[in-house]
Formats: sequence, C-alpha cells, structure tokens
Amino acid sequence: MPPSVAHRPEPRFFDLGDEFGDAVRAADFPQHVLRFRNDRAAAEVGLETLTQDEWVAHFGRFEPLPGQPGPIAMRYHGHQFRTYNPDLGDGRGFLAAQIREVPPGAQTAGARGVNGSASPGRLLDLGTKGSGTTPWSRAGDGRLTLKGGVREVLAAEMLQRLGVPTSRAFSLIETGEALQRGDEPSPTRSAVLVRLSHSHIRFGTFQRAAYLGRTDQLETLLEHARSLYHPDVAPGDAAGFLAAVVDASARLAARWIAAGFVHGVLNTDNLNVTGESFDYGPWRFLPHYEPGFTAAYFDQFGLYAFSRQPEAVFWALTQLGGALMSIGDAATLTDALNGFGPAYIGHLRAAFLERLGVLSLGEAADQRLLDCTLALLREGGEAMRWEPVFHDWFAGFSSSARAVSGPRAKLWQGEAFDAFRFALFEHEPDRPERLEAPRFARAEPEEMLIDEVEAIWAAIDGDDDWALFHDKIARLRAD
Repeated sequence: MPPSVAHRPEPRFFDLGDEFGDAVRAADFPQHVLRFRNDRAAAEVGLETLTQDEWVAHFGRFEPLPGQPGPIAMRYHGHQFRTYNPDLGDGRGFLAAQIREVPPGAQTAGARGVNGSASPGRLLDLGTKGSGTTPWSRAGDGRLTLKGGVREVLAAEMLQRLGVPTSRAFSLIETGEALQRGDEPSPTRSAVLVRLSHSHIRFGTFQRAAYLGRTDQLETLLEHARSLYHPDVAPGDAAGFLAAVVDASARLAARWIAAGFVHGVLNTDNLNVTGESFDYGPWRFLPHYEPGFTAAYFDQFGLYAFSRQPEAVFWALTQLGGALMSIGDAATLTDALNGFGPAYIGHLRAAFLERLGVLSLGEAADQRLLDCTLALLREGGEAMRWEPVFHDWFAGFSSSARAVSGPRAKLWQGEAFDAFRFALFEHEPDRPERLEAPRFARAEPEEMLIDEVEAIWAAIDGDDDWALFHDKIARLRAD
C-alpha cells in the first residue's frame, strides 16, 4: 500500500528531477584537516553528535547523510553585473543535503534532523563551495582557497551577530592542494566549505526556466518554492509569491545597510527566494560612512557599492518578476515589485531601532531617528567608525554616561550629534538590562574590518596559527 499522506516524504529540490540539477561527485582530496566545525549550527539540524571521523566523512569526502540521495549541482542562469549569462550553474559546489530544523530541546542524536520526518522546523540546505568540478565549471578548477573559506566563516559569524539573515558556515576542511589564482599570491592552500542556508533557489533558477521557455518548469519551481518557503501564498499565485520574496529581500537589504555591510556581488544568481544572504566572496564592512564604498576590486563603476545595494536588489527582483511573467499577471506582478520601496524603508527603520536598542515611537519619530543617525555618521567622517556609534549609544539615554565618558567622548558634540541625541532620547530603551552584557563593559565593539581579517589570515598563512581565528569567533559568540 502507498504511504499515507501524513507519512509521505515531503518534496525536496532533489525530487524535482534532472531538468533542475545534475548528479555529481565530490573531488577526491589528498588531505582532510578539519579547521572549523559549527556545532551550534549542527545542533539545529541534529548533527552535533557526529564524531570527527563521521564529520569528515560527510563534509570532506561527502558520503551522503542518512536519507539523502547524494549531491546535485543546481542549474541556473543569471545577470552578472547586469549582463545575462546562460552558462552558469553550480561550478564549484553542489547541494549536499536538505534537512529539517530540530525543535529546541529535542534529542538530536540521529534521524530526526536528517530525515526531517519528525521536525516541524524550516527546511535547510547543506551546500558546498570548493567541492570539485561539475558540468557547470567551465574553465574553473572547482576549488576554493583556504583564505576564501576563512573569510566566509568570518563574514557569516559577524552577520549573524548583527542580526542579518545569513547562511552559516557549517564546516571548513583544508584539502591539501596548491591552487593557482591570478588575483592573489599563488600557489595558495585549498579548502572545502559547507554552508547551512535557508534555500539555494536563486532568482537565476527561475530565469533559466524562463530563458528556455519552459512554463512547466516555472510552474514547478513556483509551487516548490511557494509551498516550502512561503506557504502563506496561495498555490499558483505568482504575484503573491513575488510579493513575499520582495518583502524578504527588502528586509535583507535593510539589514545589510544597518550592519554597514557590502556584499560585493549582487548578481541574480547570488540572491535567493528566502531573502537570506549567502556566498561571501569580496565582502567588506564599512570602516566609516562612505556611500560609494565597494567590496570588489572588479566593481569599477560602483554598481554594488554600499548605498546602491537596495537599488541592486530591486533591479534583481525586477528580473525575477520578468521571469514569472509567463505564468502570472503582469499588473499584479508589477504591484508586487512596487512594494519594495515602502517595505525597504519600513525594514530599515526597524533595523536601526534594533541596532540602537530602542522601541518604536511611530513612523515619524522612527524616521527622524534613522535620518539623524545617518547624518551623524556622515558628518563624523573617518573619525567616526560605523560600529562604535551603535556600541556607545545602545539603549539610548541608558548609555549616556557610558558614552560621554568613553574613548569617543570628543566625537559626541556638534549640531549633528545634538539632533541625533534628541531623536534617540525620544525613544524608550528596549530591554536596557542587556547593557549588563560583557560586551558593553568593553570600550571597543567587535568589528570585522579588513585589517583584522588580513591579520587573521596572515597568522594562518605564515605560521599555521589559528588562534586569532578561533579567538575572534569565540568573542563574536560570547555575549
């Protein structure tokens, strides 16, 4: 007899068939040295009890986890710096597994997380970077530099601390190969990264189906992504689905801005349908307010500069909307896209309130605080670093004495500051007891500026010294 509906396995991306992905094998690496294991993330999917040998088997040699069919390289297209590229797809990574979150407090030693049958949590992807060549590698070697892996771990940890929806670096294993790269000193060490992410279905996944004229694939993708990631949207409602993605993407862009983060490469294959940030290549955090700050040396015209990120995300959303046009109504799809601006402003206000640790006082007062905060950062110039503003003035007037007696006391003066302080003090602190956390007893906040990132890598590269790397992660997680 067929299984009952209650026990029928849920659809996963693996089940969509070979029109959406290609079965692949991981590279046979000469070495497997575990450099980073994210047990905090592993506990969310019931994998924290794996032994080190089991961990390396699954995330270095990529033996499938129980209930998983084996890796697939996902197919997609995309606009890269606004030029359409139909020759994309997973070229140095694959989807290794899809796993349900485990309820807090559940026993997670075995199949609950892996099989996903008993857990009501989100469906999460384990995806790789640097796991070898695929049919979409083109001329690439399918590998990842160890430095690139280290940088991705650091970016994800910092973004998670700052409240940005982000993939998590799950595992980093050094693989013992010497890689040649044209944009950094070579040969350089190699690694394979595994990330835990809330979907790898990109805008470009839909673009590929539209490019091929496959309305059947578009309808399949829509129902798959809608049912798993935006279940409040009615079946077949392309505009409702787009509206949900628009709102999630607006929230993501707002959170990047509040964090002072520059992703670097906002192509349509680097944005997904859940509004979760992933794939950290040439990222940077702002040292100070600089709207034109870019993270990628090859972004010569500043297309993805700090202040242009919301524009870039909206442009990418219009491409997703265009891909859905053949299965949706043009007018309602346009209405969904038009919701980006208001959603972004609302999410930006909320993000700045959260970073400043104060409660909403209504749209007008919240907007005034946002405007005054940005004016303070702008007028402060290079002397006023991004993170210290939020560190010194967290919880508003509750931090006043601490801020004016701290190392930046001389910065807290002038017309821009007076306006900021007035707007901030209008708002009640949100859980001011959080100021008792150890981080606020320290004069300086945790930052992730490029000089520190390079120092962490220099210690690893020169002396195989991982102490700075692990100490940084410990501090980011401590409080």
